[in-house]
Amino acid sequence: MSELGLVVARYRRHSLIEDDDGNRIVCQFHGRALNPVVGDQVQWQSEPGGSGTITEVLPRESTLTRIDNRGNPEIVAANLSQLVVVLATGPAPDWFLLDRYLGAAALAGLKSVIVFNKLDDNDSPPDTLAGYRDLTDGICLTSAHQKLGLTELAACMDAERSAMIGQSGVGKSSLINALLGDKRQAVDELPDKGGHGRHTTTTSVLYGLPGGGELIDSPGVRDYAPYIADPREVERGFKEFGQFSTKCRFDDCRHLAEPECAVKAAVASGEIAERRYESFKILLELTESLRKKRR
Repeated sequence: MSELGLVVARYRRHSLIEDDDGNRIVCQFHGRALNPVVGDQVQWQSEPGGSGTITEVLPRESTLTRIDNRGNPEIVAANLSQLVVVLATGPAPDWFLLDRYLGAAALAGLKSVIVFNKLDDNDSPPDTLAGYRDLTDGICLTSAHQKLGLTELAACMDAERSAMIGQSGVGKSSLINALLGDKRQAVDELPDKGGHGRHTTTTSVLYGLPGGGELIDSPGVRDYAPYIADPREVERGFKEFGQFSTKCRFDDCRHLAEPECAVKAAVASGEIAERRYESFKILLELTESLRKKRR
């Protein structure tokens, strides 16, 4: 008999699902076409030995995607409502990477929160961060080590299903440990049920937060770019462009070499940050180059 379940961790060939009673079961996939990701609602059925089989992935309300090493779309997580991007004093913030994360959130219809971590009592965030206050749904200043700003961060994640992402080394794991306390599950050390052997997480893990909401821990990265099929959609990932792009001379303005471009005029006047405009051009060029390869 088939049951509903939530994918809370993904392994190379199996997933860990949670049923309505909070039980967690290691499941194989019924057919190679199935590719469940963390956050998916699935249909599954029990198997002898305590394992299970996922038979269907239910329709997704939202997806966070990235470009894989072959230039194809890869779904990182499903059914999110918010993206939480972690920066830190070290490694130095990659603002272009941040722009791509925020663009991914905007294109997927997700809220976005920036967390600047590793700030001690006497530290101040970089001036660049202030330019993002109107581009996100919140900015939290934290120190996982000194337990600063954690209450505010938890409040931002209450009642949301958030994916926490960021560069390697920004202290994401320390923040997650601080938020979860002793509730963090060691899902990468599961017992071998059903004879499937050792399980190693390869993508993301979902946790329930003590104060409410859910958190998906996504692996740290050196680089990231959202998969965008149509280059005309790129500007939707840059929130501040909207009020200007409607005033361009041409409806299909790419905001590059076209005359009477209101977006370029806003960059020249300082109403749009020049660095954000450079981020837009880089992402547009990448999207266009991938589209040409697909033809």
